[in-house]
Amino acid sequence: MTFDYSRTVTTTAPPAAVWALWSDTTTWPDWDPAVQQVRLDGPFAEGTTGTMVLTGPIEVPVSLEVVIPGSRYLDQLTMGELVIRIDHVVRPTDDGGSEVTVSTTIEGPGADDIGPMVTADAPVAMEALIVAAEAS
Repeated sequence: MTFDYSRTVTTTAPPAAVWALWSDTTTWPDWDPAVQQVRLDGPFAEGTTGTMVLTGPIEVPVSLEVVIPGSRYLDQLTMGELVIRIDHVVRPTDDGGSEVTVSTTIEGPGADDIGPMVTADAPVAMEALIVAAEAS
């Protein structure tokens, strides 16, 4: 089973402001209500692994599968047989702001059931991210 969800928002903040928040995992709990803590075992770079503590608390392994500094990262969480991939992309807009897209793909048994729960806070997280980026 596969569940897909994607959301795009625009902001007056430049891509660098969004990227600064994304690439500093200590800020994630500030703007993502589902995240309590992230501990990476290395730099914010492709191949780095670590642990994410989600609200619950639920501790899950996390890995950075793709990192293109300044524009994109894809992280992967593994929860039993479920694999959750969250792709984050920021693009500049003509007015100096950004277009921010976050896409979630969940694969495994029960993906259709857990997907809406996993993505329920996505609009709140994206709004908080945009507010923080615009304030920086």
